Order: sequence, then C-alpha cells, then structure tokens
Amino acid sequence: MNRLLPLGIVALAILALAMLFLVIGPAMQIAPIEPPDELEPYSKAELRGRAHYVNLGCVYCHSQQPRSSAQAPDETRGWGRASTPADYVYDRPHQLGTMRTGPDLLNIGVRQPSRDWQLTHLYAPRSLHSDSIMPAFPFLFETKSSAESGDVVVSVPDEFKPDGKVVVARQAALDLVAYLLSLDRSYPPVRRDLRDNGYRNSGGDS
Repeated sequence: MNRLLPLGIVALAILALAMLFLVIGPAMQIAPIEPPDELEPYSKAELRGRAHYVNLGCVYCHSQQPRSSAQAPDETRGWGRASTPADYVYDRPHQLGTMRTGPDLLNIGVRQPSRDWQLTHLYAPRSLHSDSIMPAFPFLFETKSSAESGDVVVSVPDEFKPDGKVVVARQAALDLVAYLLSLDRSYPPVRRDLRDNGYRNSGGDS
C-alpha cells in the first residue's frame, strides 16, 4: 500500500509527458497558416465546379503542386512557381495529386484564361490538340437545333459536333470551368520555409 503514491506519481508523469510530446507538441507544429492577400476564397460556382473536378477524378491524371527546379522543370514548362502550403488554405479536400498524365493545373487559370477555350477543350479535346489523350466530357453539354436565350454556345469545329446542331454548356460545365479559371497561384510565394523540408539540402533550391 505504501507504494501506491509513488506509482501514482510515476503514472501521472508518464501521462503528462505523453500529452506533451504526442498532443501539445504536434498541435503547435500544425498551427493554421494565414491565406495570402491575393488568394480569394472560392465562389459558390467555383465550389460547385470543384466538386465536379473531384467527382470526375481529374486528380488521377492532373497534379496541383508545381515543384521546385531542384525536383522538376515545372517552371520551365510554364506550370508556375513551386507551390507552398499557403496556396491551399481554401482547399477541402486537397487535390495535390501525384500522377501527371496531363499537365499540372494549379495555374491553369493563368495559362488558359479563356472560358471559351476551356469549354471547347472539355467537349472535344482533340479539336484543339489532335494528339490529346484527355477524355471528352460530352455529358457536361447538350446539343440543340438552335440556341435559346441565355445559352452559352460552345465553339466547336464542324467535324466535332453533330450535324445541324449547336453545342450548349450545361451548368456543370460552366461551374467546372469557373473552378479551373480560379486556379491562379501566380502571386509571390508565402512561407517558403515550410516547403520541402524533407528534401532540402544545404545550398539546394528551396
């Protein structure tokens, strides 16, 4: 019985150390990051489009994380500077991706800022790039004999659209394009010190 007190003190000490190293310490390391001044929250249309992006599985072919020049020639490819954690403050869930069957899209809104181009590319990718392996998404559009008031008509070469019809974007296509055009992280990087700590070496590119 006279050993209960020291045993209790030891148990409490172990519990306190576990809380310090397993809970409090990690919590201090994952403190929230403030969004860059230039980064706006997604609009409602962009959020709907982002949901379509997730549901269509775009992440299986496209990454959203340009890498530093020490890791890949992404900036030379025109995909933008290396991303930092602050670039993803409003992203839930994250769509970083690892596969690059297609190009990185974190700055597609800068590279291709035309809504018309994006709509045509979704409807018939090979009408813009004959060697494109991107799948078409015709279910995001409808064909009509003639456009109605308020319709957004997609510019499609005659050989890629049904005879005598016009191609009109559904709301899902417009939302998806709104999201793609919002992907612009061309502002100066924030908190570069949080990038690539696991890969950094002395004198290397951070």
